[in-house]
Amino acid sequence: MATVSFHLKEPKAERPTAIFAYLAHEAGRTKVYTGLSILPAKWLKEAQRAQVRGRGNELNGHLNDALDAVELAILTCYGQHRATGALPTAGHLKEAIAPTPTEAEPVVAVKTNLLDTYAGWIASRTLTHTPNTLRTYRTTLRHLRDFQTLAKQLITFETVGNAFAQQLAEYLLTKRQLRDTAVRKNLVILKCFLAWAVEQGYPVRPDFKKISWQRREPDILTLTRSEVTALATLDLCQRDALDNARALFLLGVYTGLRFSDVAALRPEHIQADRLRLTTQKTRDTLTIPIQPEARPLLARVTAGTLRPLPNQTLNRYLKELAALACIETLTERTHYAGGKRHTQTAPKYEFVTTHTARRTFVTLALEDGLRPELIMKITGHKDLKSFSRYVNVTEDAVLNEFARVYQ
Repeated sequence: MATVSFHLKEPKAERPTAIFAYLAHEAGRTKVYTGLSILPAKWLKEAQRAQVRGRGNELNGHLNDALDAVELAILTCYGQHRATGALPTAGHLKEAIAPTPTEAEPVVAVKTNLLDTYAGWIASRTLTHTPNTLRTYRTTLRHLRDFQTLAKQLITFETVGNAFAQQLAEYLLTKRQLRDTAVRKNLVILKCFLAWAVEQGYPVRPDFKKISWQRREPDILTLTRSEVTALATLDLCQRDALDNARALFLLGVYTGLRFSDVAALRPEHIQADRLRLTTQKTRDTLTIPIQPEARPLLARVTAGTLRPLPNQTLNRYLKELAALACIETLTERTHYAGGKRHTQTAPKYEFVTTHTARRTFVTLALEDGLRPELIMKITGHKDLKSFSRYVNVTEDAVLNEFARVYQ
């Protein structure tokens, strides 16, 4: 299996130095310069990426996005040559990662390999889209490549239409065991790419506009106020990792921020009575009043003692934390796959994830009497339809409100 690693030409230099890549494969290594450079002091050797946290590193995320694109281009080039029984040379790799001219003439080709064009489409968006968005695009590309291998037929613009999308959806449901929400996301991304391809002059089938998949939202999971309190007051003496995970989660509960924005919080975002920041996903600028419970957690951000965690790692910690806090009410969760309803019943702590925090914020704010339009202003939701997917009206909330009105 081929891998790509990035290294600095002069790692001890006090000026920006070139970044080169090694493609490691079964026959050895092939070296190619990326055309990118960085000050060695801002390079993370183990991660093989630039630092993005801290003052002066605000633009390094774009460099990391460019390195992601280079890695994808190198692996794509390797795969294409390996499929023919050959290995790419340094010249092939250099050509593969060369920047695409911004004013190139639209390319119209017969039997064009759609997946190669798709990979180029992703690379062209490295400076304008967030890493998380690019990651979902690459996931769809991986599914398409696997589907092409299984079908043993080249995917081209001439073959991709509504009928192809239905076959792809069946593959995602049966072979990949995806749920309807994930199937729909992949088809939406494919449709978005095809719309761009039409603008570029590629021979896209007109029925691509019919590609769709019904949205079937899973159940909403939120914590009650007493469960939040149990989690916040849990004694975690000498359990620093769990304490750090709890702080990240509770910041989401108290602010309504997405996990990606909590992880990206910096001291400059914190003002006397509010947070003010630009979100990672939508690039919206939000102003969020600071709740008293959030202040000691934000102090840890200012002190630099709150450590971001990968989403998967944090989710694992959250289930352990919720179990320790005895958040164990038997809970039934519903999801859909191919239109079929599936349910699972388990203690509530097994279902807690990072996104539970944002949904809990919305639900508790509504229970406190905050108007929906004000909550939407804080969370950045643009319409009530998308906002409603974050609201969980619990049985206790219904009973308490009913008693308050009709007592």
